[in-house]
Amino acid sequence: MDAWVWWLIAAVGLGIPLVLTAMPEFGMFAVGAVAAAAVAALGGGLTAQVIVFVVVSTALVLVVRPVARRMQTQRPEHRSGVDALTGRQAVVLERVDGSGGRIKLAGEIWSARALDASASYEPGDQVDVVEIDGATAVVM
Repeated sequence: MDAWVWWLIAAVGLGIPLVLTAMPEFGMFAVGAVAAAAVAALGGGLTAQVIVFVVVSTALVLVVRPVARRMQTQRPEHRSGVDALTGRQAVVLERVDGSGGRIKLAGEIWSARALDASASYEPGDQVDVVEIDGATAVVM
């Protein structure tokens, strides 16, 4: 069997743990094996194949991995869902205290409760949404 076929078998073998463990390093090694298969198909010797495999795999690990980690740790700039409601202002519709009430938040009516159980807010007051607890906005 030709060397390039063995490299493709190695690439598939390295792709299996990538799928099972979700470790991207295996995918980078699989790409290195595909590059080595291309060298073998073009008539490169075993030494050239191994060098291409090592260089491509190492380059991918050194370049792609830090970029992927950086992208994982960055917070998205656009918040959505209940995260987008935190920090917004709302208007009190029914008296809000530690036990409950109603507010108008982002055009919708929400149940609400005061962050400080001893505080109360009357209809028409502006309040700030501190957090969303289930279907209840916690305000102050």
